[in-house]
Amino acid sequence: QVQPVESGGGLVQPGGSLRLSCAASGSLFSINALGWYRQAPGKQRELVAAITTHGGTNYADSVKGRFTISRDNAKNTVYLQMDSLKPEDTAVYYCTRGAFWGGAYYPDYWGQGTQVTVSS
Repeated sequence: QVQPVESGGGLVQPGGSLRLSCAASGSLFSINALGWYRQAPGKQRELVAAITTHGGTNYADSVKGRFTISRDNAKNTVYLQMDSLKPEDTAVYYCTRGAFWGGAYYPDYWGQGTQVTVSS
């Protein structure tokens, strides 16, 4: 069974950077698409970024040019580098495993989430 575990969240000032990591035990993590979602208080959960097994990526418009998703299949790990952070990036960030169908990403396993707070 896949158990994604996120780390790297915390408090950062506007304009700062954080790198989230997500490692998963079990099999099949390295041969699936992976993605990061986030949910801010009072808002719906949204897809932030996703990456295919071959490294193809897509991003939410709100984070393009600021966030970078990457993966290390040997370590069963996916990363989210977040730069130029804004207060509106404050949310719980979730790591997922999933698949792309018809150009859209569909998660099937979720981590517990890690809090990211952007505030001065």
